[in-house]
Amino acid sequence: MNQNVTKQFIRYVAQNIFGMIGMSLYILADTFFISRAVGADGITALNLVLPLYNFIYAIGLMIGVGAAIRFSIAARQNKDAHGFFMNSIEWGVIIGLLFSFAGLFFPDKIMTLLGGDETIVGVGEGYTRIFMSFSPFFICNHICNAFVRNDGNPSLAMASTLLSSLFNIVFDYVLMFPCGLGMEGAALATACSPVVGIGICMFHFLGKKSTISLKPVRPSARKLFGSCQVGFSAFVGEMSSGVITVVFNYIILGLAGNLGVAAYGIVANTALVAVATLNGVAQGSQPLLSSCYGRGDMKNVRKIRNMGMITAAVIGIIILAVGAVFAPEITGIFNRDNDAGLAEMAAYGIRIYFVGFVFAGINIVGGNAFSAVEKAKWAFVTSVMRGFVVIIACAFLLSSLFGMTGVWCAYPAAEAITAAVTLAGASRIGKSSQAGR
Repeated sequence: MNQNVTKQFIRYVAQNIFGMIGMSLYILADTFFISRAVGADGITALNLVLPLYNFIYAIGLMIGVGAAIRFSIAARQNKDAHGFFMNSIEWGVIIGLLFSFAGLFFPDKIMTLLGGDETIVGVGEGYTRIFMSFSPFFICNHICNAFVRNDGNPSLAMASTLLSSLFNIVFDYVLMFPCGLGMEGAALATACSPVVGIGICMFHFLGKKSTISLKPVRPSARKLFGSCQVGFSAFVGEMSSGVITVVFNYIILGLAGNLGVAAYGIVANTALVAVATLNGVAQGSQPLLSSCYGRGDMKNVRKIRNMGMITAAVIGIIILAVGAVFAPEITGIFNRDNDAGLAEMAAYGIRIYFVGFVFAGINIVGGNAFSAVEKAKWAFVTSVMRGFVVIIACAFLLSSLFGMTGVWCAYPAAEAITAAVTLAGASRIGKSSQAGR
């Protein structure tokens, strides 16, 4: 059994890493193509609206991952698992439409609220309007992907993510350059990619091996809340990127202006790929943890926990090494105008900021593991620490003491502090099926 769990772990984690990297690549592709088409102002505009994308993405993850966990545990315990999927889809559409309304009618006000001046609002208003209009598709895509993965088809979930990302990258180029649509073209390519992902997931839902009911249900706030409870760490894990971006943008605008925000945009968007890799480990481990936990197999729960933590730590060290060695080359990809100040600031930021990934992997995998085995209190505490409380405190404190260097140090400092708490909680996973709930 242990050997089978190890093989399953390698399969699920590898496929989810590739899938999550693919999902992050379309934001990185946006950054690259926008840097070439529009320059530093385009990167600044993209970085200002990125927290909105993080928020929408995080809601999809919270509902999808949480409902899929509830579905898996209920199915393993021979309880009624009917309705979790359609309930999450219906609520995803309802919530997504609220974002669509805001994006259609108030994109300029949203960008101004996020810190954009008149120039940046003019550059990014169309991008914001288009991508927010497709919010229901973004949310439902994450829900579909989570259920396909937890229903025993991680290969199709990975294919869905990779192919939708490939669609986005190809049409980023086509719409921005041959068609000359600029940032609006990038937004349109990004907005249509989840439609592709949902379409691919439908091959599973309509197939003979699917155990998921597509029968419409009356929307249940109780089921939604129950799903969000265990999906909250996934929400905060993703939302932390948005919160960090908003706080950092606010601080950096005061320290280094639009050029500083552009430098941070390079660092943050490159970091998305690193975070996606760690999320791949977490989400690959989650179905196995939930399955073993549902059967009461605490031995394999501990084994999967340990493999996840070790894998995340090793990947974090590799990410740090790549950032330290190749920081100038990474920065140069997005520096169309060869701005020496931008290059120096971003490369310096990458080398410091990427230290945080050594600890972030432990926190992301640990938080997801807490949710998978219904340790909601531990998931809540660690998620809020790294996503809100500690990172915000570190950002303001360290930036006031050390300027831009303090800004770059805030992320690794916050992740290191949270990792100590995560490790303490993770040591209890598998000791008891009830402790920590």
